[in-house]
Amino acid sequence: MISYIIIGILVVLLGVLGYTTLNLLRKNETAEDLILGYLERLSQVIDLTDEKLKKLDSKGSFKSDDEIGFFFNQVMELQKILNEFNIKTIDKDGSNNSQT
Repeated sequence: MISYIIIGILVVLLGVLGYTTLNLLRKNETAEDLILGYLERLSQVIDLTDEKLKKLDSKGSFKSDDEIGFFFNQVMELQKILNEFNIKTIDKDGSNNSQT
């Protein structure tokens, strides 16, 4: 008789733990999808900014002025750092394949 009570309690406990685990898994996947969306948009902004800075740099007009040239060089250095964090693709297994 006691073994039936213990088995019953364990079955209920197993059900509760299973439900909470699935609930947390769904919440985690939702948060992951949201973060990946933000990272993809950030990656697009980084690409667009990099293209525009390269287009401005091709003329070389900013390097001739000392004050603006210094600021432009600092912006280019920041863009190089951002390019390292640019996310191109994320595999299904979760590994990050970024390109610089």
